Amino acid sequence: MSELTCLELSVLLWVAHVLVQAYTANAEFGAGYLFTPRDAQPTPKGLACGRATRALGNYVENLGPFVAMALALIATGHAGGLGALGATIWILARILYLPVYLMGTLYLRTALWAISVVGLLMMLGRLAFES
Repeated sequence: MSELTCLELSVLLWVAHVLVQAYTANAEFGAGYLFTPRDAQPTPKGLACGRATRALGNYVENLGPFVAMALALIATGHAGGLGALGATIWILARILYLPVYLMGTLYLRTALWAISVVGLLMMLGRLAFES
C-alpha cells in the first residue's frame, strides 16, 4: 500500500477507535454522559470501557509520528519503497491492535505495538537515508 492509502486508512481507524470507545462508555456510564462536558471523569469499572479508552489514547499517541512520517515522505518525493512498506506494516499492526487490546490478549498487544514502531522506523529510514 502507498503511504497515502495508509494515511487514509489511519483516519478510518481513528474513527473506529472513537466509536468503540464511545460505545463502551455509553454502555458503562449511560447515554447522558456522552452529552456532558465531562468535568468529572468517572473511572471505568468495566474492562471494555477501560481498554477501549486506553487503546484510543495509545492510538492517538502513535498517530502523530505516523502522520508526520507519511506526510514527510510524500512531500519530499520519497514515497514508496521502504517507506510504503513501513506504512503498510504500521497500519496493519494498528488495525490488529484494537481487537487484540479489547480481548486482553497478553503479549500479542505489546508485540503488535512493537511491530508498528518498526514500521515507523522503516519510514524514518527511507526518509533519512534513501533518495
